[in-house]
Amino acid sequence: MHEGELPLDDGLAERLIAQRFPELRGRPLRRVPTTGTVNTIIRLGDELVARFPLLGASEAELRAEADAMAELADAGPFPAARPYGVANASDGFASAWSVQTWLDGEVAGHARHAASASLARDLVTLITALRSVPVGGRVFDGAGRGGHLPDHDEWIAECLAQSGHLLDTRRAAELWASLRVLPTTGPDVMSHRDLTPFNLLVIGRDGDDRLAGVLDGGSFGPADPALDLVAAWHLFDAPRRRILRDGVGAGDGEWLGGAAWAFQQAMGLIWYYEESNPPMSALGLSTMRRLLEDEELSALRP
Repeated sequence: MHEGELPLDDGLAERLIAQRFPELRGRPLRRVPTTGTVNTIIRLGDELVARFPLLGASEAELRAEADAMAELADAGPFPAARPYGVANASDGFASAWSVQTWLDGEVAGHARHAASASLARDLVTLITALRSVPVGGRVFDGAGRGGHLPDHDEWIAECLAQSGHLLDTRRAAELWASLRVLPTTGPDVMSHRDLTPFNLLVIGRDGDDRLAGVLDGGSFGPADPALDLVAAWHLFDAPRRRILRDGVGAGDGEWLGGAAWAFQQAMGLIWYYEESNPPMSALGLSTMRRLLEDEELSALRP
């Protein structure tokens, strides 16, 4: 998916795990097929999973992620992955890597749960609980989404230039022009910061879908209160988006801010992963369709 990915075969993974975590030696290893774009995922028996960064990470970065993951797991009302340990880089693998607990469940789908009121209500419970965690003097770290929308203008311009064969980029550019100037809606709150369907585990069928677990909590931290509202656009149709909006008590400015962050994320998915990760590209296209077809957002465009 990316240039410069670190090579990792199963034999190397087995040796690295045995060297750093000898108590795990001999556990059966199974690669996990995933739409993830950051790590190679390998299960260790039934209860643990190793995550090897595709592009490399420092030990300090992964220890910070582990701390954030543990804080989210302690605060969240749904099961969340917990850290087990961090290994530093070595001659065999030029990156730090980590082990965490495994959660059973099926990742959510951008179309499969569009009409699920039960899942929308569970996300209200999750987002409300995460927001209630004290920020404790921390501020947005400046990494990725969750800060100042116009900081992403250059990226959006590149995405629009790459996406003309995939969607109506003129309409998309008009919408971004309206969304990027939205005022900040309030002080930072604690946020998962990546509430995409692939980070949510779901059980149930036929509209009675329930949230069973939360993945990738390593970015848990202060951010724009609107950021976690991206889940509404990634997952739901308009009536179910309203359930989430009303449930978290989002005012107009905060709700539109969530649409802006969903736009920023979706535009980066549709073209970058068009060939290398089609499910991720499909998520971006689905989210952009919802944004471009929404009546409230349509009223913003010239």
